Amino acid sequence: MGIVKTIVVLAVIYAIFLFSGYGVTVGSSENAAGLGLKCQYLTARGIVSSQYIHSDSGVIGVANCPVFKKVGEVVDNQ
Repeated sequence: MGIVKTIVVLAVIYAIFLFSGYGVTVGSSENAAGLGLKCQYLTARGIVSSQYIHSDSGVIGVANCPVFKKVGEVVDNQ
């Protein structure tokens, strides 16, 4: 019974990501001598990368990748 509930919960989370257009952070790396931050987001359609200006304080750019990000392609907008 626990496996069925897990599958249902995962299907609901997938549907939410598919129709809302949001992704969740799965990885990040600094680039351009530490001035850039490349964030990778898992969406319902695959992995999407975003580039941000990076600073440790977050005054200019971002200190860390945002946990959720809205991506451009959404299934119901086409």
